Amino acid sequence: MSGAACAPPDLGPLPPRFSGPALSADTAVSEIRAALAAEGVEVDREPSNSLGSCSERLSGQHAPQTVESALKKAFARARAEYGWQRGPDTGTGALALTKGNWTVLAGLPVQPPQHGQAFVLVSMTCLEDGGASPSPGDSGGSATSGRPSDDSGRAAGGEH
Repeated sequence: MSGAACAPPDLGPLPPRFSGPALSADTAVSEIRAALAAEGVEVDREPSNSLGSCSERLSGQHAPQTVESALKKAFARARAEYGWQRGPDTGTGALALTKGNWTVLAGLPVQPPQHGQAFVLVSMTCLEDGGASPSPGDSGGSATSGRPSDDSGRAAGGEH
């Protein structure tokens, strides 16, 4: 019996799981908030509840008659002005964007309330750290980056 073994050549590190440069949480949040604000959708950055988590949540309220239209226009603006791309098509009822290491999802209201304001929730999740240093989040401050969070699936769907 004889045998031979040879090691495969080293092909170097694996490519990143996303295309384009990694974005920091502050950059990603700033771009999405700016696109939303340009369409009249004011959202606050919620504090990060878990250190090392690579997720952000933006929430606010908007007039129920125009919330769906405003969200669609804001996502189109993020694509046109900030280079975001259409996100994964996960069905109806939500909008999705991607850029670098980030995915952004916003659910469209199924039936906006008759009175008062419609709730707006934007969930942002990244694949890898984009260079932001951990710090407590606040309504306009910074938050942490790290690994994906399990709450990225709260809003799912594709853009219309």
